[in-house]
Amino acid sequence: MLKYFGYGLVLVLMFSCNSSESTDKKTTIIDGSERYEVYQGSEMANVMRGMHAFNLQLKKEIESGKVTTEFPEEFLKIHTAEFSESKSRNATFDYYSGKFVDAQKLVFTEDSTVSLTERYNNAINLCISCHQRECTGPIPKIKKLLIK
Repeated sequence: MLKYFGYGLVLVLMFSCNSSESTDKKTTIIDGSERYEVYQGSEMANVMRGMHAFNLQLKKEIESGKVTTEFPEEFLKIHTAEFSESKSRNATFDYYSGKFVDAQKLVFTEDSTVSLTERYNNAINLCISCHQRECTGPIPKIKKLLIK
């Protein structure tokens, strides 16, 4: 009898330890017989990854002495993109995102008295300043965008 009680207790503990479905956005990819759970970033994370890729290319253009790109209107999605469930839009983010967009637009202003490198670095430094307050993880990656 004690043996059956022990088995029952183990079963109850096993089923009670099952957590509810994770709220992370994941997509299942099936490759032949393999199944992969792939994390899907938030809309804001995707916008910021796009900003990083653009600024990496822009850095190369500035360093080579010719800028062939222009301010991407996609950057304006920073004001409306949805965050992950653990983050939310707040006054600090709104302040820095507005300043960043203004600074990024200045990079493409031809009649400025401030050097192109300095205008570009100002925009990148605003990213770093915001991330120091909100989400510190990407700072090392962002710092690599600065022109020395």
